[in-house]
Amino acid sequence: MNKQTRRFYYLIFDVIASEAVWIAFFVFRKKVLEPEKFGIDIPVVIDFNFWAGVLFIPLLWLFLYALAGFYSTNIRRSRLFELSQSFLFTLLGSLILFFAVMLDDQVANYTYYYQSFSFYFILQFCATYVPRLWLTTRTYKAIQQGIIGFNTLIVGSGPKALELTEELEHELVKNGNRLVGFCTVNGHTETALAQKLALLGKSGEISRIISENKIEEVIIATEKEDDISVQKVVDSLAEHEVIVKAIPDLSDILAGSVKMTSIFGTPLVEISPVVMPEWQQTLKRLFDVGISVIALFLLAPLFLVLAILIKSQDKGPVFYRQERIGLRGKPFFIIKFRSMYMNAESMGPALSSKNDPRITPIGRFIRKYRFDEFPQFINVLKGEMSLVGPRPERRFFIDQIVVKAPHYKLLHKVRPGITSWGMVKYGYAENVDQMIKRMRYDILYLENMSLILDLRILIYTVLTVIRGRGL
Repeated sequence: MNKQTRRFYYLIFDVIASEAVWIAFFVFRKKVLEPEKFGIDIPVVIDFNFWAGVLFIPLLWLFLYALAGFYSTNIRRSRLFELSQSFLFTLLGSLILFFAVMLDDQVANYTYYYQSFSFYFILQFCATYVPRLWLTTRTYKAIQQGIIGFNTLIVGSGPKALELTEELEHELVKNGNRLVGFCTVNGHTETALAQKLALLGKSGEISRIISENKIEEVIIATEKEDDISVQKVVDSLAEHEVIVKAIPDLSDILAGSVKMTSIFGTPLVEISPVVMPEWQQTLKRLFDVGISVIALFLLAPLFLVLAILIKSQDKGPVFYRQERIGLRGKPFFIIKFRSMYMNAESMGPALSSKNDPRITPIGRFIRKYRFDEFPQFINVLKGEMSLVGPRPERRFFIDQIVVKAPHYKLLHKVRPGITSWGMVKYGYAENVDQMIKRMRYDILYLENMSLILDLRILIYTVLTVIRGRGL
């Protein structure tokens, strides 16, 4: 069962469960609860309320379960995690429906509410979780038996890498790692590991190796003397959608910086610099889209005024499109109101400064209040950016930054933002060194990502715009 088929089964089972539970609950109210109040048998009449529930209640459940991440492509979700998530979100959905549907019922006493809520919640949870348990168990067994596997690259060629390879090959309970090959860290090609796995190249070529071999998981198994090189590997992997694991080190375990991903088989830890839960990521995206739609609608008159002012300045285009690097290192074109004269970079890429002569008089005004950034709501709607996230930069400057600060590539783990912690705390950067200083705040943002933090950054950004501190 592939990822798309599994997602389809989830959707179908959830729709069937929500429809069946609503019908059963509707009959339960008419045949059990309402006769207790009125003292007579109540016929089951298929009315407007019934059909409204049939239409809208499944949509509510699909929305909540999508927030929880049940429809993602992750097919290695543990059964314990799925149990807890199913319970929590079923409880949340049942509470929403209780206040929206059940609370208005005429009741003989308050036990009616307890009975109706308990009946609906228990039935909905069982109808939802049992098919999921079957799907997850089926997938889990297929992984254990080696039917389902994930192309895996080992980084390292020393004794640790050899020992790890032998452990993975002789596991009685498979963890899904399909070993494709390995890459060396220090360039040593004379290694015993080459007798067991294909040598795919050096760590500096890891991007090519991942693309050519469709790698889904990378396991770092290097020696202590390779630490500096390993950090570069981890940084470069930030631009790839792969799971990164490593052999656990005692200092990492004591620091609490990693978490175990399996009880059975070879002990490995997953390295994940992004801490925002999947349901928060989904909610963050919905928030981005909602705010962007509202902002573009409300700001339309301002857009028209700015367009007229910019056009009257030098008859050039109103908007300025520039290639930036976004999520997973993919380029996109950022959209801004043009604030500089035409051909401002005829001498090559250059960062702007407070007294930059390339900025037009109108441009200086719109940059002061950051009006030039407003068209990026379009980038947000296209999925290229978020409201809050590290500011995207050009490849020209990124290549200079990573020489001094390789950690910069970690910023590509998330969508870039219209505003960021770095912009709020530091502001615009005039050179590469200032970009590196601002980067520290963006790295800090990755380690503390949450919806609450996003809201705080947005509030400070609004205050910055109102006070005209854009430049």
